Amino acid sequence: MAATKTRTERDALGPVEVPADAYWGAQTQRAVGNFPVSGLRAHPALIRAYCMVKLAAARTNCRLSKLDSKLSAAIEKACEEVLAGVLLDQWVVDVYQAGAGTSFNMNTNEVLANRANEILGAPLGSYKFVHPNDHVNMSQSTNDSFPTAMHLAALLVGAEVADALWGLADALAEKGRQFDSIIKSGRTHLQDAVPVRLGQEFAAYGLAIRRAAERLAEALGACGELPLGGSATGTGLNTHPQYAAMVAGDLSKISGLDLRPAENLHLAMQSMAPVAGVSAALRNLALELVRIANDLRLLSSGPRTGLAEIRLPAVQPGSSIMPGKVNPVMAECLNMIAMQVIGNDTAVALAVQAGQLELNVMMPLMAHNVLGSMEILKNFLPVFTERCVKGIEADADRCRAYFESSLGLATILNQRVGYEKAAETAKEAAATGKTLRELILEKKLMTEEQLARALDPRRITEPNDATQV
Repeated sequence: MAATKTRTERDALGPVEVPADAYWGAQTQRAVGNFPVSGLRAHPALIRAYCMVKLAAARTNCRLSKLDSKLSAAIEKACEEVLAGVLLDQWVVDVYQAGAGTSFNMNTNEVLANRANEILGAPLGSYKFVHPNDHVNMSQSTNDSFPTAMHLAALLVGAEVADALWGLADALAEKGRQFDSIIKSGRTHLQDAVPVRLGQEFAAYGLAIRRAAERLAEALGACGELPLGGSATGTGLNTHPQYAAMVAGDLSKISGLDLRPAENLHLAMQSMAPVAGVSAALRNLALELVRIANDLRLLSSGPRTGLAEIRLPAVQPGSSIMPGKVNPVMAECLNMIAMQVIGNDTAVALAVQAGQLELNVMMPLMAHNVLGSMEILKNFLPVFTERCVKGIEADADRCRAYFESSLGLATILNQRVGYEKAAETAKEAAATGKTLRELILEKKLMTEEQLARALDPRRITEPNDATQV
């Protein structure tokens, strides 16, 4: 096997051999050797976000007469090419890396510098015109650029998650309307309870997802405040006095997002509370998703020996040994995705609390887990909506049968004969196998007409006064 051709670059520690055709440089190459951890690479949104930061910084520094217009133009072109999808394979640092994301920032600086030099006619690794630190990283530190890129990436991917959530919420709400007239036995403690309508259950699921989407949007809003301009410790050292405000404006135009400089750059670099808020919102969403997926699995259990009040769409055979078996695989997959999101949030929470003095160095872990959670949610939620929720069918007869046989109906007697007498009647029904309807009429606790009014599906699932029956 032929040896890979290399070029020799130098950094503060000495010479480094870099693949000859690589757009990264010495510091990236050292990081590749130092952190052969997972084989996982940064989320593409983080790469795009970082290049937006570099693009905005170049434009702002040029406008402030800190960066030569020729060099700025080359850096800008390199950034725009990456944003168009070019060179994305050149970000090679593992997601588990040096604290604060210095390795990732330098990977970005070196790729953009080499491409800018190439645009200006210089060979890779020469840095004849554009230097990774002096020009691409001008007016920046990893300490303010990484959290800015993390905020920006969260906003970009979070918008896709929000779209998927609105679609799921609408689909569940539509099922609530379709199933609104279907009466069934309610269950608390997994035991028979007073009746509900199947549509009420699904409408509540839809509202739960809608509320989760609103909480996520609120949390993402805090990410619009940027640490960029804080430089190394929040003081803005080596930046123009107008830089923070101007670069936020340029970044807003580039990204199409509503971004603003942090009210206090020291706070913005010390505290990762906005990222913690987004992760927590994703966790809370995941908790709702687990609950709803579990309900769908339970309601569809059977089809002969379970509840079987609803039917989930059959999307694939369910067993390698049992012919004809179909499993609730879409809900099962959603469970696993949501559980992963909850686990990711635990890692984020530990990273967020680990900040010390002027900086939290655990940002790469935060970015990996928050964007990872968003990625699996945005990818699967639309599929779950289309292949599961929209195809759910109700077994109205089964629901009605459970309703009529439920001991929870004894509750309608409370205000007529009192709790003790109602409980006695329910126990007798359980012991004899008779229905409550039969016993109520047999004991003349209500007339046929009163019972019919009392058991009206709409009336029994809305606030009512049984004494008026």
